[in-house]
Amino acid sequence: MNMHLSQDQADTLQELTNIAMGQAGSSLAQILNVFVELSIPQIRVVEAGKILPAIAAMIPEHEQVTAVRQAFYNRDQLRGEAISIFTQAGCSELATCMGYDSELAPREEQELLLDVSNILSGAVLNGLAQQLATDLGYSAPSIMAEQCSIDKVITPENMTWNYALMVGIDFGIENKTFKCHQLILMAEESIKVLAQALDHFLESF
Repeated sequence: MNMHLSQDQADTLQELTNIAMGQAGSSLAQILNVFVELSIPQIRVVEAGKILPAIAAMIPEHEQVTAVRQAFYNRDQLRGEAISIFTQAGCSELATCMGYDSELAPREEQELLLDVSNILSGAVLNGLAQQLATDLGYSAPSIMAEQCSIDKVITPENMTWNYALMVGIDFGIENKTFKCHQLILMAEESIKVLAQALDHFLESF
């Protein structure tokens, strides 16, 4: 099985992701009434043993993070996980933007991050699905790791694949330290399904 996307497929996925993340950023901006900054999406196929260094490169060293995961799937065996990684400093700023005037209790902070992750993941994935003319189902978002270093988020124990397609997106808030590092991971069997969907998209023009 080919584990990689062609250049045309990768370029198309990046452009479709740009459009989808713009929709996600717009949704977050409306809720927070702020300007949301977006990165250029990073797309690559990564070996299991190299996924942690790839993710760690996105996070400042020694930064404490909380991660939220949400699985997605469709009838054509396109499946994977969306993981939203929030820095601890950014969590406090997010609460302020949401109108909280005091420090959140742990449960309140969890609920806030689950809600924001659901908004961003849902908007990005739905945007991609609509452009690729498919439907996705989702699991409920759940806390994957809380207030820990990034090496506690992605561990060998929770990687059951040899290769994965990784789409990396950063959301920020203007003049704030808030960052949400969002990853979309799809394992080997889904890369081929995605490649076929991208080919169908390209053939439609």
